[in-house]
Amino acid sequence: MMLDVDYRRRALTARRLQTFFAVLVLLVMFFPLYWMFMTSLKTADEVVSLTPTFVPSRIQLENYATAWRQVRFLRVIFNTLLVTFGHIFFHMTTGILAAYGFSRGRFKGRDALFIIVLSAMMIPEQVTFIPVYVMIAHLNLIDTYTGLIFTGLVSPFTIFMLRQNFMAIDQSYLDAAKVDGLGIIGTIFHVLVPMSKASMVTVMLISFINGWNSYFWPKIIGKTDRTLLMSVALAKMKNMFEGLASTEFYNVIMAGVAISIVPVVLLFALNQRYMMEGYSRNAMK
Repeated sequence: MMLDVDYRRRALTARRLQTFFAVLVLLVMFFPLYWMFMTSLKTADEVVSLTPTFVPSRIQLENYATAWRQVRFLRVIFNTLLVTFGHIFFHMTTGILAAYGFSRGRFKGRDALFIIVLSAMMIPEQVTFIPVYVMIAHLNLIDTYTGLIFTGLVSPFTIFMLRQNFMAIDQSYLDAAKVDGLGIIGTIFHVLVPMSKASMVTVMLISFINGWNSYFWPKIIGKTDRTLLMSVALAKMKNMFEGLASTEFYNVIMAGVAISIVPVVLLFALNQRYMMEGYSRNAMK
């Protein structure tokens, strides 16, 4: 009886410690977002005050209107969504087909080719910057939507995630599809893809976040406001305020950043269950 009481006491202490550290990590991760949002609602004088305030003394919604006018968010959001969904389409198309080949294909050098794909994940895009840029320039794709999408046609991470998921699906399902008369394409899109819903949603969200936050290639390829993407537009707004006592415009900059993260936060909030499930499944394989 005494041992049972001691066990319950230790279990309760362990749960309390887990809850404490979970809340602590949550606060550490959430605080920068909270500070950004609060700063976006402050006046310029309150932002530069030596005494920090965690809640605005007077809510300044005009900051959002100013940021919206400075960046022309409607055009920027359209550009960013167009390029981002272009990346997602090609990532998923090439990723699904390549993942099937690397998981179910039987050909010489399959594993060696897959290692080459994995090695591409370790190479920074700055290493291949010059040859890719020269190729895009020769194709006259500078400052075009096609050029911005071209730099993200294939995602090694998507291939890796889907390949791991496809390998975990029992071969009997594929054999049954073959008996029913499905070809390779039918098997992929009627058997493997529906059974990999969590991983599909996960890689699509990751592609969206990477495309939405992309800065390097949009900065290099996009030369005018016509192809301006979100991350470059925010950097341009910051540079615009430099030399004009920029500390007085931190509230406007933070308002612009707050607007930019709304789609990402909403997508993650609506699909976090699939992301957690997709990561946990692949982590166990």
